Amino acid sequence: MDHLADVKKYVDKVDEAAIAGMAKTYALVMSKADTRYVAASDPEEVQRVVDNFCKKKLGRKESDAELTAVVKAQCEKMKADRTKSRITVYYLIAEHFKQLALFHPKA
Repeated sequence: MDHLADVKKYVDKVDEAAIAGMAKTYALVMSKADTRYVAASDPEEVQRVVDNFCKKKLGRKESDAELTAVVKAQCEKMKADRTKSRITVYYLIAEHFKQLALFHPKA
């Protein structure tokens, strides 16, 4: 899957270093068909993104309700896409919180 092309469908100016870092970080997740996409209509899946990505990876301290709203808003941007790439969803969330630099490869 071309993560860069997928993200470009939703973002005008793409941070390519962040995408490269995310692709490396989530290579194992993206290699499995059942974890490659975010099931935005599944409340358990949305909660997993809140817990594992927003809280653990990004270190966000907002309430679950606030974080869930952010996750759902990013998925809503992608509603035309039946399959929501996990990297694209994560990218949009990280961009929302202005935390894309977290994924830049370490020099």
